[in-house]
Parts: sequence; structure tokens; C-alpha cells
Amino acid sequence: MIENFEEITHELTEFEEKELLPIMLKGLSHKNGVKNVVSNKQIKKGLENFGYKISHARIRKIIHFIRVNHLIKNLIANSKGYYIAANEEEVKTFVKSLQQRINSIQTVKHSFIKEIK
Repeated sequence: MIENFEEITHELTEFEEKELLPIMLKGLSHKNGVKNVVSNKQIKKGLENFGYKISHARIRKIIHFIRVNHLIKNLIANSKGYYIAANEEEVKTFVKSLQQRINSIQTVKHSFIKEIK
């Protein structure tokens, strides 16, 4: 859970884990390669078509759960959405992108630390 974002970053609820996670696992397990990318918006709409109400943030939380628990190997993303990497190079590129985002956030963090000193 992330401070000041508890409402959207709390651990999965029982409903999310028992009901939504299996649906998302089934749907995402067929998204092999970038040509089969699926956006957060598309996932949300698909779940809503089955009567489920979910926020974009909670979809990201379920994706996070899938990744950290290795439920779908190499589930990566680009600016268009989520997909399963076709090869190791795509995974390496994704990891590089993650590191760049981490670095950017750390730059902002250091800027604020300087401001409060």
C-alpha cells in the first residue's frame, strides 16, 4: 500500500482475487506478442460488459499482483497496453523502461528533499 494512495493501492480484496483475477488471467494469457496488446481501458470495458465495476487503478493493482506472483510470465507493457513478451529482448527493453521511470521518480524525490532542507 502506498501512503496517500491507500484507497487504490491496498492489497487485493477477496472479490478481486477470487472473481476478477481469474478472469484477467484467462484474458491476458492469450495476449502473446505486441500485436495482441490490450489497454487498461479495454480491460475495464470488457469487465464492465460482464457486470463488474472496477477502476483503472485497481486493474493496475491486479496486473501488479499477476507480475509479482509470476502468474503470467513476461507480462510487460508499452504505451498502448499489456502483452506477453515474445522474446528476452522485449523483456530487457521493458526492464530498462522500468529503471528509467524509477530514475525519474528518484529525481523528483531528491528535488523535494532539497526543498525541505
